[in-house]
Amino acid sequence: MLKKKALPIMLAVLLMMSFALAGCGSSANNADGSNAASGGQTVIKFMHLWPEGSSKAQYTIVNDIIQDYEKQHPDVKIQTEILGNDQYREKLKVLASSNELPDVGMTWSDGFLKPYVEGQLFTPLDDVIDANLKDAFIPGVKESYAIDGKTYGMPLELNISYIFYNKEIFKKYNLQVPKTYTEFKNIVNTLNQNGVIPAAVGNKEGWPGSFWFMYLADRIGGPTILTDVIQGKRSFNDPDILKAATEVQNLVDMNTFEKGNSGLSNDEAKGYFMNEQAAMFLTATWELPNYTTSKDVPQEFKDKIGYFKFPLYEGGKGTDINSYVGGPGVGLFVADHSQVKEQAKDFAAFLVKEWGNKSVTDAGVIPATKVDTADKKLDPMYVEILKDLNGASNVTTYFDTQASPNVAELHHDLIAALFGKQITPQQFVDQTAAALAEEKQ
Repeated sequence: MLKKKALPIMLAVLLMMSFALAGCGSSANNADGSNAASGGQTVIKFMHLWPEGSSKAQYTIVNDIIQDYEKQHPDVKIQTEILGNDQYREKLKVLASSNELPDVGMTWSDGFLKPYVEGQLFTPLDDVIDANLKDAFIPGVKESYAIDGKTYGMPLELNISYIFYNKEIFKKYNLQVPKTYTEFKNIVNTLNQNGVIPAAVGNKEGWPGSFWFMYLADRIGGPTILTDVIQGKRSFNDPDILKAATEVQNLVDMNTFEKGNSGLSNDEAKGYFMNEQAAMFLTATWELPNYTTSKDVPQEFKDKIGYFKFPLYEGGKGTDINSYVGGPGVGLFVADHSQVKEQAKDFAAFLVKEWGNKSVTDAGVIPATKVDTADKKLDPMYVEILKDLNGASNVTTYFDTQASPNVAELHHDLIAALFGKQITPQQFVDQTAAALAEEKQ
């Protein structure tokens, strides 16, 4: 998922400036233009978005992999810069505008990737994938990072989204896991009547609220509706999309979410769920460590957490509850103008391979690479989610990942405004449709 607040026009200008500068500098230089540490080591600059405070399991795995790589390659030093998701997005755009991308960094697939590739900022990775990771990826995931037959990112994650819930709160008020949207709204009403926040969402950056919109679009308009919009087969003005946006505001009017959610980040909103102030939290499987493996979360809390699939909307065209919103998570890019490109490729491939080995047992997240789990002791929730993936009828890639960066950022702004009731559902669809149409001109 992406984030908002980058000014779409400014992003386009910055990226166009970076494209014009392509070839004029290095992505990771010392003042003398070298990539050498004081001890004569080659320095690989690596920027990622898993800070220790908010993503400790992922942070620890990456840190361990870096240490392993440096032990095996004593002539190499990995220099890291670590930012939270939203800060990372901003920094990546700034670095792209001045052609100062790190040697290795994190990217998203599809529409997010495209302008960086068109600007010759990311280098093709097919050679290192064939040499180190051939047939390693889950089918279809790597292809999301390919443009014109070349692969520009090595995926690390695969995500699907669920409503996670507090089983103890549900039990206290005699609530059952909902299968239909009407049953879900009845749960919201019961929780409100008992002074419990039904669901946590942080809309300061817009993208968390988009989960609700995307699932409603799936359940009302069918599993391909948002992908059809991106591909030009349907318009964002489609009545089913308008209905999904209207249902979002209906949820707001029902007091489904905590007050002031438009001013809260995703992490701040997540705190309501983690502190048992909210009964539900719609998010992706990157949060699984908090409910399964994290040593920083009390087992007492983890034992209370369950999950359910987004309910079906009566009369909607999305009739299969095994249709999910999700898709590839982050992957690794190598900067095209890195002065240590071959070493950077080697490190990136090493990280992806080791991540696949460690992330299942050490973090409880779903890697983009195939993993044999037969001999691994896994949390029951993780096992159930793997079964869900195997039985998925559809996984729609997040709308903002499929869209261009400009449209994605507008989408986040409009989602935040929709939740804040600063715009109507009709304005939401009209403005998005106009932006999509303008890009096709």
